Amino acid sequence: MTGPSGSARDVRVLVIGAGPSGIATAIALREAGVHDYLVLEQGTDVGGTWRDNTYPGCGCDVPSAWYSYSFDPNPFWSRFYSRQPEILRYFRASARRHGVHQDIRFGVRVLRADWDDRTHRWTVRTTDGEYTASVLAAAPGPLQEPALPKVPGLDDFRGTVFHSARWDHEHDLSGRRVAVVGTGASAIQFVPEIAHRTSELHVFQRTAPWVLPKLDVPVPWLAQQLQLRVPLAERLLRGGVYAVHEAAGVAFRHERLMRQVQRAARLHLYAQVRDGELRAALTPDFTLGCKRILLSNDWYPALARRSTTLHPTGAAGFTERSVVGTDGRSVEVDTVILGTGFEVAEPPVARAVFDGSGHSLARRWARSGGTRAYLGTTVAGMPNLFLFLGPNIVPGHASVLATIEAQARYTADAVTSMATNGWSALEVRPEVEQGFNERVQRALEPTVYNAGGCASYYLDGGGRNIANWPWSVARLHREMRFRTEDYLARTPAHPRLQKVGS
Repeated sequence: MTGPSGSARDVRVLVIGAGPSGIATAIALREAGVHDYLVLEQGTDVGGTWRDNTYPGCGCDVPSAWYSYSFDPNPFWSRFYSRQPEILRYFRASARRHGVHQDIRFGVRVLRADWDDRTHRWTVRTTDGEYTASVLAAAPGPLQEPALPKVPGLDDFRGTVFHSARWDHEHDLSGRRVAVVGTGASAIQFVPEIAHRTSELHVFQRTAPWVLPKLDVPVPWLAQQLQLRVPLAERLLRGGVYAVHEAAGVAFRHERLMRQVQRAARLHLYAQVRDGELRAALTPDFTLGCKRILLSNDWYPALARRSTTLHPTGAAGFTERSVVGTDGRSVEVDTVILGTGFEVAEPPVARAVFDGSGHSLARRWARSGGTRAYLGTTVAGMPNLFLFLGPNIVPGHASVLATIEAQARYTADAVTSMATNGWSALEVRPEVEQGFNERVQRALEPTVYNAGGCASYYLDGGGRNIANWPWSVARLHREMRFRTEDYLARTPAHPRLQKVGS
């Protein structure tokens, strides 16, 4: 295969996205001896969400030692919890260190991918023309498409409006009246950064989140040198962080136990907010962990500032100059910042990938009763397709990179198995996918995600959990091993699906 400056448009594996998932997949393929692959990235750089999200205070809520590839440790993290610029530099460097940067074509947006049952190949239409591949690895990332509030009047607002993932750095917030809509993971980071600059800051909170203190400290130079010179020290740190999070995962799986852990979050709130009325508005009515747990030491102080007003209500609409809450109260502002998250429940990639009958993955999911996949990675009826961070594959208590690495290895193993056995098409058996999803949904019932008493993006419109892995990371890695018996295969000589080994 030629490099990204060449003309190769037919490859063995086509990877969509050069974020953490796409980079890990390319590295796993190379390590497995697969070099006939190409990565298509719509942006101008690697990094995915860490490239796109540049709002003030943007950072990670997983310790740096674990928010990095296990095969590419970084002893030079400057903080225990790293910020966006440093994380982006890490993924850039990792792609170059492992030789995959040269295999990325930037500025190429995938428009549609169609499976051809006759040729056993994917035809992928892009802004750079057409590509074909045997295997499609869809790794665009779940935090790709900003979710905009579906309320009237937003287009009528005459001030400045932008989403946190598309931060307008040219717009000076100094002395302005600013409204923030949403109090999720992004808002909790940027609100404290802008609160002191605005003349008025109005925060519209539909649901109060649970917030725990962030035990963030600078990493001393001596500690960095120790990890550099004594690799065992880095492994011990990573292992310790992993062990603490796995222990916390037990509480996530038992809602009653999580209520005991919740006391720490309540103490954090009481320690930082003295005003009884404000404290009541900031107290969630669901169990810790039902929604994403947020970490911050300065969120509550930012809301307690004299220039900040918390509106414990969602935004119901906009006029030319104001935001109207669901309580009917209207406030005039100059700027609206949307901290309303991303389209997670309906990933855009599902609308762009089509099976051999011309049905999109989104349509297949709608007709089958909801979003589902086998090990969050493969889908019955969609041959040679591997999804990253798909349904029910992300543990709420762990680093997402733990999932990404497991999926990358799984995909590489599947690709090499296809080559070894001469298979041109590989598709998970429907009964295997169904059995896995039934086990997942049963295991999710007692977890805080399902039993915690909230409505979150973990759940679809019917209340079915489509996001969370209900078990430990250790179990995820045990189960994420490619097993040929889970699949149906085809060869050019025998185009009909057959159970492997039959």
